[in-house]
Amino acid sequence: MKNPRHICTMELMAKFYLTTAIPYTNAAPHVGHALEFVQADVIARYRRLLGDEVCLLSGGDENALKNVQAAEKAGVPVKQFIDVYSQLFQKLAQSLNVQFDIFQKGSDQIHHFPSSQKLWELCARNGDIYKKPYEGLYCLGCEAFYTPDELDSNGECSEHPGKKLDKVSEENYFFKLSKYQTQLIDLISSDTLKIVPDFRKNEVLSFLKQPLHDISISRTNARAKNWGVPVPGDATQRIYVWFDALNIYQSGIGFGWDEKTYHKWWPADVHVIGKGIIRFHAVYWPAFLLSAKLSLPKTLFVHGYFTVNGQKMSKTIGNIIDPSVMIEKYGSDALRYYLLREIPPFADGDFSERRFKELYNADLANGLGNVIARTAKLASNAKWPMINAKYKDVYIGNYKKAIEEFRLHDAIACVWDTIKTTDQYINDKKPWTLSGTALQKILEQAIQNIRTIATQSQPFLPKTAEIILKQFGGPTIKSEQPLFPRIV
Repeated sequence: MKNPRHICTMELMAKFYLTTAIPYTNAAPHVGHALEFVQADVIARYRRLLGDEVCLLSGGDENALKNVQAAEKAGVPVKQFIDVYSQLFQKLAQSLNVQFDIFQKGSDQIHHFPSSQKLWELCARNGDIYKKPYEGLYCLGCEAFYTPDELDSNGECSEHPGKKLDKVSEENYFFKLSKYQTQLIDLISSDTLKIVPDFRKNEVLSFLKQPLHDISISRTNARAKNWGVPVPGDATQRIYVWFDALNIYQSGIGFGWDEKTYHKWWPADVHVIGKGIIRFHAVYWPAFLLSAKLSLPKTLFVHGYFTVNGQKMSKTIGNIIDPSVMIEKYGSDALRYYLLREIPPFADGDFSERRFKELYNADLANGLGNVIARTAKLASNAKWPMINAKYKDVYIGNYKKAIEEFRLHDAIACVWDTIKTTDQYINDKKPWTLSGTALQKILEQAIQNIRTIATQSQPFLPKTAEIILKQFGGPTIKSEQPLFPRIV
């Protein structure tokens, strides 16, 4: 993990600030978290390769009521409990070769608490926070109140079917969300706040056509178990988790404690999020920022969910996939490849180890690994020009368009098209039957293709790309161990 305060104060070229969603730290990370981490890392890496100064932030949503309840169930103090799981998320990122510049914890009283209290005070100053008694249905999974018309036919939250909602009655602070309805519609319709893909944008606009209700943004100390960010000026209340958790995107880069750094990075260029929390990011979050008279994020990139062998991931079913196990068995780049190639960025995808092995053998062992091994063996007895491949030179065509539109599976498919073309080229030209200038000419083209493959692979398969670029950098090329040994 890099030093975030150092990384985010360097002066280079254009700035690019992106974030993952902020995961709850009440359980170990699963393969869905790995997907989002990798997607964000690909975007960050390609921007760095283009010469931009990039800051990638994630963090721990540590003030949620579900974290408190999980710690109580485990018989462990809350701070100790969340620290363990926050470390697991950071460890997953490291094992996936995901380069977070900042991991901002919600329990950080030095930076995050005063930052969130400042956001509250700005909204209150604008007359958008008021206190009233309230009774409603609370989904602990979403950490959100719902009205009966927002529930499914069983009276349950659609994100957490089978879980009974809690009926809560207390006095809370409310935010005047309804005040911003028309402004939000205009901002999203005009793509001032861009939502990708378009059908997610349409979902949000459809939601905004219904009357917006003001939302609770605090909990009593009794229900919060005295955990979380205190409400400014009211010692009896804690700031509601979404108000403070969304502010991690700002508190991590200096809002409320380092204004120079904050103004350097904010607004976020991209928030990478899952479809289940789109309302919080496309409606609540921009409304808070509008109230506080702060800039809005530019883009929301919304990805789908995982099923496992065709079923929704569930602790009850017992089909939670631990990404650390997959990395240990097959390597980080193999898991990155599956997540990026097999899972469409905008739709739901399925994870199965059977399909993982099929794709590994077909694309990594027989595809990329085979063409690298063949070419290295044929080229091992000659001198070659030193490598001069630059990312900007190969950031072109359909590959470039796909990355810019967050169609990451299409971008990596472009790389595999070059792999297949190179393999077919070697088969057609039969360089093993040639010698002298004829052989040299054929291998020069194959080597150039491989250097392009490796350079374009850098955002997706960073370890593998580095190995290939070193192997084919010149002036000599040596046969090495297989990049991806076949899975038997």
